[in-house]
Amino acid sequence: MTITVKGMVKPNAKKFALNLSKGNDIALHVNPRFDEMGKKTIVCNSMIGGRWGKEERHNTYFPFIQGNPFEMKIMCTDMEFKVAVNNIQFIDFKNRIHDLASIKMLDVHCDITLTSVDIISI
Repeated sequence: MTITVKGMVKPNAKKFALNLSKGNDIALHVNPRFDEMGKKTIVCNSMIGGRWGKEERHNTYFPFIQGNPFEMKIMCTDMEFKVAVNNIQFIDFKNRIHDLASIKMLDVHCDITLTSVDIISI
């Protein structure tokens, strides 16, 4: 399954989050932060049974620009999530839930506006 999310980062964005969820569990949490102690960082994680897992931090590449559009593609398999933004793939996050078919919800929070979401099942 591939999920394509298009949106606009708000001009004064501080952070936003995109979650792929199964009930109360979050299979993939992608959280770009525009100023975390002076650095632009993307935090990825999962939450299973009400407990956050180990965070994975990415700060060598930060594709989001305040006030600009973006396109995020999430390629989902039973083993991992591959995340690309603006056609550059830079995140490989292990699927800690494994049951891909049980992921039923996409939600976003904070400083972005969604323009479209497309889901392609393979």
